[in-house]
Amino acid sequence: MKRFIHDKNNGLDYELVGDYYLPRFKAPESPKVGRFGLMYLDYLRNHKRVTYSGLLLSGKLNEHIEDIDRQAEKMFSRLVEQMKQAEGVTEQLKAADQMEWVGAMNNIRGRAEEIVKSEVLFT
Repeated sequence: MKRFIHDKNNGLDYELVGDYYLPRFKAPESPKVGRFGLMYLDYLRNHKRVTYSGLLLSGKLNEHIEDIDRQAEKMFSRLVEQMKQAEGVTEQLKAADQMEWVGAMNNIRGRAEEIVKSEVLFT
C-alpha cells in the first residue's frame, strides 16, 4: 500500500496511518501582528463571533487582522507624534528631566492607545 495518496475528486492528500488513510491537513498560519492586532483578534473572538467565523471560514482572517494592525499602528504613531509636538515633549525635556519626560510620554501613549482602541479596534 502507498504511504501517501492524492484524491483528485476532492483535492486532498491522504497519509497511511496504521490501516487507515487520514487526510493531511495543514494548520493555518498565525497572523503576524503586534499588540493591536492581537487585541482586535481577541475582540472579534469574544464580541463579534459572526464576523470572526465568516472571516475564518473564508480564509481572510489573517489578512484582515494584519490590515487592522497596520492601520492601528500607523494611527498610534501619528497620534503620539502630534501629541508630543502639541504638549512640548522634546528631547531637550528628556535631557533636562527624564522622570518628567517619562511621565509625559506614558500619558501620551496611554491616551493615543485609548483613541486607537475606540476608533479602529472596537467599532
